Parts: sequence; C-alpha cells; structure tokens
Amino acid sequence: MMKKFIYNRILLLAIAAGLIAALAIAGQRHAVEIHNSQIDMAMDYDSLKNLAEREGLDFASVLQQFKDAGINSLVIYDTNFDKLTRAGKVIAVYGRDIITNYHSGALNSIFWRQAVDNGYIRPECVYIMKRDAKSYDEVKAELIQRFGEDRISGFSINDEDILEVKAQFGAFMAEPMGLDSDELDAAKNAGFTILARPKNFNLCTDENIKSVFERLDGYPISEIVFDGPEILGAPDKVETTAAEFNKRGYIFGVIEHTSQLQFYNQTGMNELAEKIGYNKIARLYAVPRDEQPRLQIETLVNRWSTTDRERNIRINLLRIFEKPVTGKTLLETNLEYVKKVADKLKADGFTFGKAGTFENYYPHKFLRVLVIIGVVAAGILYLSLVSYTFNANQRLQLILFAAISILATIPIFLGNDNLIRVVAALASANLFPALAIIWQLDRLRFIKLKDSVAQEESELSTWQIILVAAITLLITSAMSMVGAAYLSGALSDVKFFLEFEIFRGIKLTFIMPLILVAAAFLQRFNIVDEARKNLPALEQLKEILNMNITVKALLGFLAVAAVFVVLIARSGHTSGMPVSGAEIKIRAMLEQMFYARPRSKEIFIGHPAFILAIAAFLKQFPKSICFALVMVATIGQSSMVETFAHMRTPIFMSFMRGLDGVLPGALIGIILVLAIIFVSKGVSLKSQ
Repeated sequence: MMKKFIYNRILLLAIAAGLIAALAIAGQRHAVEIHNSQIDMAMDYDSLKNLAEREGLDFASVLQQFKDAGINSLVIYDTNFDKLTRAGKVIAVYGRDIITNYHSGALNSIFWRQAVDNGYIRPECVYIMKRDAKSYDEVKAELIQRFGEDRISGFSINDEDILEVKAQFGAFMAEPMGLDSDELDAAKNAGFTILARPKNFNLCTDENIKSVFERLDGYPISEIVFDGPEILGAPDKVETTAAEFNKRGYIFGVIEHTSQLQFYNQTGMNELAEKIGYNKIARLYAVPRDEQPRLQIETLVNRWSTTDRERNIRINLLRIFEKPVTGKTLLETNLEYVKKVADKLKADGFTFGKAGTFENYYPHKFLRVLVIIGVVAAGILYLSLVSYTFNANQRLQLILFAAISILATIPIFLGNDNLIRVVAALASANLFPALAIIWQLDRLRFIKLKDSVAQEESELSTWQIILVAAITLLITSAMSMVGAAYLSGALSDVKFFLEFEIFRGIKLTFIMPLILVAAAFLQRFNIVDEARKNLPALEQLKEILNMNITVKALLGFLAVAAVFVVLIARSGHTSGMPVSGAEIKIRAMLEQMFYARPRSKEIFIGHPAFILAIAAFLKQFPKSICFALVMVATIGQSSMVETFAHMRTPIFMSFMRGLDGVLPGALIGIILVLAIIFVSKGVSLKSQ
C-alpha cells in the first residue's frame, strides 16, 4: 500500500494567517494604485517650434492646437550660445576670428578696429555682444554661475557693452546657459505647465543650484527631469537640490530605461529620491527616436495605453513624427497622433495634469511579519512533502518552523528588512506553485488508491474527464495565486512600485518550481517501473542515468532542452532575444481581446498541458508521460505567480492577466484532449 503524506495543520494555519495578511496588504496596495491615475502629456518646446517653422505656421496657433489635442506640458531644456546666436538674441564671436577679419580688411567697424589696435581683443577669448537686453542680462548672470567671475570681464565699444569670456569657442557655443525665460514665458502664456530639464554644472555649488530654482520661480512647473548623466548638484551637493525641491514641492521625474527595467541611471538620483520622498517621484517614458519612425500611429496609441496601465508611467513624453502620413500635412499627422493617444488614455480612465505620484506607502510591520512566517511555514511544509521521514516527525517540523520564523522576522522589527523580504518573495514564487501541483498529485494518488482498494475499475467518460481537468486547473490556479499574494505582500511598498527596488530572480522562478515538483513527483510515482511502488526519488534518478538511450530519444531530448532554454532566455527584460513578427501580431490580438494580455507560457503551454496531464492520469497513461505533462503544466502555474514579481504593474492588472490566461488555456487543452481521443479512436477502428 502506498504511503500517504500528512499535511501539518499548524503549518497550514500559519500559511492561512499569512495569506490574510498578504490580502490585507494587497487591498491597501490596490487603493494606493488606483489613486495614482493622472498623466502629464508632454512635448518638446523646440520640436513644436521647428514644426511650426517647417509648416510656415504661427507658433502661438500651433501651441494652441496641440493644447486642444491633449498636450498639457512643454519640455524646455537649457539653451546654449549656438541657439541664442541663431535666434539673434546675442552674438558670440571668437577673438581669433575678430583679429583675422581685422588683418584681412573684413572688419569694417572703426570702433572694433580701434579695440584690436588697443589690444582689447585677445585671440583665445570669446566676445558676447548684446542684441536683446533681457537675454544679455540672463546670459551675463549665467556666465558668472558657469565660469566664475574671474573668467568674465566687460568693456564698451561705441557705448555698447561687451562681455569677454576666457573659453574655447567650440565648447563654449555648446555650453548650457540655463532655461531661456522667453521660452518659459511663451509656455506659461500659452497655458501650458513646464517640464524643466536643466543640466548639472561642472563643480556645482550651492549658489549654482539656487540660481536654477530661482529662474523657475513664478512659472507653472509640472516636473523636473534632469538632462544628462547626472542630476543637478551631483555628486556632492544633492542635499541642496533636495532642499530646493522640498521648498517648492516639485515632482522629480525619472526616465525609464530603454530595456523597460528601472531607469536611465543618473548620478545622484537615488540620493535625491530618498531626501525628497518617493511620493514626489514620477516615471517618464519616451518612445526611442530610432523606433518611432517605423511604427504606425495606431501601434503607438496602443503602446501608450499599455505603458501607462502596466508600468506606472505618469509622464508621457511624446515625440513628433518627422514625416507626414499619406494625405495629411505634418501638423495634421502629429495632431491626430496626440489626440488619439489622449482619447485612448481617457477611455482607460486616466486624467491629465501634473504627473500623479504614489503616497509613501509601507505596510504595517505586523502584516509583513505574518507574511514572512507564512512563507517559512510553506517551506517547512514542502520539505515534509518530499521526505517520508520528515513528514512523520511533526514535532521536528514545528521546532524548525519556530526557529526559522524567529530568525526571519528579526530584520523586520529592526527596520533592515530588504534582504529577507526579497528572499521571502523568491521563496513564495517557487514554493506555492509547487505546493499547488503537489496537492493535486496527492489527490490523484488518493483516488487511484481508493479504486485499487475497492478493486473496482472506474472508467470516466470523455466529458467527465474534461470537467474534472478544468475544475482541477481552476483550483490549482487559485492555490498558485496564494503565492502571488505572498510575493506581493513581501515586496509591496512605494520603492518597489517605482522600481527603485526590483525583484531579482525571475529566471530562477522559472527553473526552481520544476525541480521542486519533479522531486515530489518522483517520491510519489515510479516513472521507470510502475510495478515497483514507493521507489525513492534518488533511486529512480540513478536508474534513469543508467538507462541506454537511442539516438532518436537523444535528439528528442535535445529539442526539448532547446525549447526550455529559449523559454528561460525569453523571461525577464535583458535577454536580448528577439520577438518574431508573428508573435508580435499574436500579442497585439490578445491585448485587444483581454483586459490584460495573458502570458504565452500560460495560455499556449502551461494550462493546456495541465488539462492533458489530468486527462493522462485519469486514463492511466504511463507515469513517464504524466511526469512530462506535469512539468510543462508547472510552467504555467509558476508563470502566473512570476507575473506579480513586476511590482510596477498594478496588482489588479497582474491578477487579471493570470485570470485571463486560465480559461482560454483550459479551452485549448480541452480541444487537444478531444483531438487526441478522436485520433486514437480513428486509429483503433483502422486496426480492427
């Protein structure tokens, strides 16, 4: 008679208590997420100005049309002397060029010729001439901030003020000169808020930082997103930057990395985030410049919808299309693009204005402690389900449970809990899908045991098999979702929502559940020789390793291994493995069909395999076939939990993604079962 595994009730109670705590955290998290639903729709000031000039249109009229279409913020960068000179606001001339023109006779002004004669002009310096008084005053103040007073001097030529700057001309023309007040005024007067993008200073001082913020005073600033590889004040003056942020209540925008994982890393950003509070931070996304020209407007509209709903992006930086679509002007093309994005986001339930932010959410320590204890209980329970000896010693189980729980919860109370929380999340992602599968294996094993004891042969009909398989999939998926609740409960806080902290171990969560389930399966069934009951897993492994295999079997194994490697490589964000055009189309179709696009590993692989696995058990297929199907089915269950590891994705969307995959996945599995039965009956009739 086969041995039964006993499920320790105290461990089950601890898991239940942890689940209640995890669900409480999930409810709090959902409330935090639904209150963060405002998006800043932004476009570059310079891009719109260039668009107006290319189309020969009045700039103010163009701004109004984009405002009406849905843009509410204009992005303004630091200006520079090249830009100021082209705009005719000031003129910058290299001293060497003035002297060259003097000697060639091209310098016509008698006053400038006298300046050269008197030795006022030095070839290694740059000379700034006034054309617009306001811009000249701003430039003078900015030059002092950027270069220091010792490198700036002035004199007059024919009653005209001239600034002399000790600088190399080429580098000087590209040097940032602060945010142009004319651009700030134009944006403000047109009714836009301003997304400011200042650059850091070389050897930044407290005075430099204050000058930037003072320039912004009086303007409707939506967010500040620093331009360049470091934030203003980095590396030594971030505290001053934070103080200016806090004084004005500005929102700090962080730019999502092109890999869609965390951010474009700017020196000082983590320190600034810590000092101003994570409730003043929003994530920004822009479609890569080299990618947008290849995409259709409708594709981009859907991308923005997905981006904002799934990745907590709250600053949409839209780039203009450089070429018009057929039958439309360039202006019409871009207005259509903006309006369609805005309409789609409104339909998704978003509002527009300054970027929404999260509250500084951190769950109560007591809830987190219960979650950690529940994870420990799950780990002890799993060990008891793969070892008959340990399973029989419930006293030892409880001793280990108590000892590990105490050690695991100490960091929570000490406030240094990041590591233990990540470990708990990793354990949850691996243990609970495995436990869900193992419980079903024990049920199937128990049903078989009852039949053998009663010495009855019970033949289920096809539709009964399908019904049992579908119900079993739903129950198992619900049990796996317990792991999702635990994972979320372990990690949920504002730093994870914003991806300043991330879950590490995505690829491990793909492999470990398979190992855990395989060990439990081999403890329950003999896949080598079913006549030999209760053969330990290690003995089975030895027999498998000693088996002679054919070349055909080896090739089959290599093919399966290759598929497995591809699936692992495709998980996460950094694999670099391309997605085929056919899969992109399938994804787009699924996004249109469901609230949240189901993951391919679930809908097309894991869940259909689960239905087939249950059918194989009920039809008493060889255990080797059942084992293979159970392994594939485990992929679907672990994938459902792994979805919740992406903490930036709202918890409701992660839940719906898993739910949306179960029913169609089950349907595909049912179709496969019917097809196999139909084919097998056809083969049987032919053989007769």
